[in-house]
Amino acid sequence: MIIPHPIPYQGSKRNIAKHILHFLPKNSGKLIEPFAGSAAISLAAAYYNKANRFALNDINHTLMDLWAEIINQPEDIATKYEVIWKNQKGNERAYYDLIRDKFNDDPTSDRLLYLLARCVKASIRYNSFGKFNQSPDNRRKGTHPDTMRNRIHAASWLLRGKTTVSSKDYREVLKNATPQDLIYMDPPYQGVSINRDPRYIGGVSYEDFVESLNWLNKMKISFMVSYDGRTGKKIHGRLLPEFLGLTRIEIEAGRSTQATLLGSAEDTYESLYLSPALADSISRKSIEAALSRKKEQLDFLAISS
Repeated sequence: MIIPHPIPYQGSKRNIAKHILHFLPKNSGKLIEPFAGSAAISLAAAYYNKANRFALNDINHTLMDLWAEIINQPEDIATKYEVIWKNQKGNERAYYDLIRDKFNDDPTSDRLLYLLARCVKASIRYNSFGKFNQSPDNRRKGTHPDTMRNRIHAASWLLRGKTTVSSKDYREVLKNATPQDLIYMDPPYQGVSINRDPRYIGGVSYEDFVESLNWLNKMKISFMVSYDGRTGKKIHGRLLPEFLGLTRIEIEAGRSTQATLLGSAEDTYESLYLSPALADSISRKSIEAALSRKKEQLDFLAISS
């Protein structure tokens, strides 16, 4: 069995999940994802027995309805997806538009799963009215129903009976966390909102997010944050402030799609921030090794610039 990912999602951390899990303390209790998306970290943690309970949350309520069905009613959602997928045969382009229109009138979880499986780069896009408007990838028909069914049942097997699902503002989720929990956060791109960036149904203010992290520190709650990064020497996003006392580690994410298209040899690195409470609870050797790799990378950049 490989780690199942029934929900294709642009920006998913599934390719670097093993590196993120490296910083989970032994015998973690509940793992909380306030910005769950494809739940890549929870699925990986469940697969490797890194946590025994999970809390998935996302402001996109239809996405969380989908997760609830995957976990608790896997055969039902697999069958509904199969019906939609088979009905597109021979009329794939027009049928995609039909399902998209139906979804915007009545956003059901099976329609969302089909749209994600068929749309360009598995990337959600919304217009200024909050309507899904991403185009289909006409080169493919989406995940085959048999493959999707296997992924859904495998994900259900990993998470059923130990996972809660919600759709709230992330700050509400954080307020219910305890020092026994571990929080992993991969928020939307910084400062976006539905009117400024069509990729997300809701936005996260940098200032509000920093205030929330500061509160978690005061409560001595362990957390990790994926937030900014760089490609070569180009920094993406605003770094989290030093006063939070976070340990910033760079994880190599490989060659970006855009860099490959442009013929560039530059690799992408994603930042992972560890809270003071978390850093104190895990092996210092793990952190020192990661920071040593980061220093080598920065020294190389300084020499080559």
